Amino acid sequence: MKAKGKTSKGQVRIIGGEFRGHRLHFVDQGGDLRPSGDRLRETLFNWLQWELSGARVLDLFAGSGALGAEALSRGAERAILVEKKKERCSDLSRQLRPLFGERVVIQCADALKWLPRTAERFDLVFVDPPYDLGLAEPACRALEALKLLMPEALIYVESRRQDGAPEVPENWRLLKEKSGGDVLARLFQRE
Repeated sequence: MKAKGKTSKGQVRIIGGEFRGHRLHFVDQGGDLRPSGDRLRETLFNWLQWELSGARVLDLFAGSGALGAEALSRGAERAILVEKKKERCSDLSRQLRPLFGERVVIQCADALKWLPRTAERFDLVFVDPPYDLGLAEPACRALEALKLLMPEALIYVESRRQDGAPEVPENWRLLKEKSGGDVLARLFQRE
């Protein structure tokens, strides 16, 4: 019997909103996928609960798609999920398009190379890259430098706790922070 709040390997569940309880299955070739756990996602979306309605969301290192799907399920207007691995992009399209239709866009691309190619501006961005690649800081700098954020955008940055928090642009104010296990979760607002 599974403990409450746990998911089986290779799947995550949407924990709130219109598609609450729906399970997303994902490909984890190479074992490098690290979806945000239910408890951390619940904390994050409690932080964001009043900010999601009508939001334009960017899930920059989508992986399992859990963060983008959760935002859409809870009322975001549109979400772009950027994922580098083709197998995962196919999985994301196959599972999320039937749920969210035109509200979800899957971009199969390297996140840092994709950012300069978009002209969209976002209300909420998830920056949760693979920890060992050092991508959080350059992604945060690029979001600001390329003017891809709305004036009071929210930016969620997740990193490995023992690595310390990645540096973010000076005009980002820390709103919330939580650490647990190996994870440091921080929510910023652009000023």
